[in-house]
Amino acid sequence: MASSSPLPRHDGQALVVGGPTTVLDLGGLRIVSDPTFDAPGPHGYLTKIDGPAVAEDRLADVDLVLVSHDNHADNFDDRGRAFALAAPLLLTTTGAAGRLGGPAKGLGAWDAHTLTRPDGGELTITAVPAVHGPEDGERGADGEVNCQVVGFVLAGDGLPTVYVSGDNASLRTVTEIARRTGPIDATVLHAGAARVPGKFRQRPVSLDSARAAAAAAILGAPVNIPAHYTGWAHFTEGRDALEHAFDDAGLTTILYIADHGTWLPLKP
Repeated sequence: MASSSPLPRHDGQALVVGGPTTVLDLGGLRIVSDPTFDAPGPHGYLTKIDGPAVAEDRLADVDLVLVSHDNHADNFDDRGRAFALAAPLLLTTTGAAGRLGGPAKGLGAWDAHTLTRPDGGELTITAVPAVHGPEDGERGADGEVNCQVVGFVLAGDGLPTVYVSGDNASLRTVTEIARRTGPIDATVLHAGAARVPGKFRQRPVSLDSARAAAAAAILGAPVNIPAHYTGWAHFTEGRDALEHAFDDAGLTTILYIADHGTWLPLKP
């Protein structure tokens, strides 16, 4: 992280920065999802144990920030918040947009926002449902498990269609997304089997490794990039568990995983 030079663009590729934070260079646009750039340390009842592979000043040319939810520091820490609020556009939940103001635009499930690409084409970002805990978890007054969360599907003519899951633990929801969106070319799956003491009998609030492999199979995507599996103490399944689960499922060839800070293709 010593360098402060801009991170060169790699169109049609993705790079996991750490935690859930992922850079997507797509259609001439630079997109950063769930920005977390703080140094290791405590964040209330959560503890960050690894810093980012790329500092936020190297991503100052961002065109769009996606925030699946603003409620938890492992998806939106202090420096991530400052980064997002300095971006030209921030797409997030309706509740988060009301809290954040500035460049934030709220999207409910299945709402869409379209951007013009530098080549004159369009990129459409559709917010899709997410369940941030077990299917039978207690729901709040807003009907959400844990809090309001969305994932995103990014699509445009001539581009790979990419699903960014956000913190979703529900395979039923993945199945609905597969049915409604059609073919998905690449995924960024928030895995890690995050477990929080005192919540849902410590059952996962994000995909565990077996469910991540199942989600990849349901969606039929030929490229699946895990994120959100290391960097915070409450992530309980890391890279080894993901590789084992995809191998058990016979899906090793569609798992794209590498050290954080490594570019990965969004098409095979």
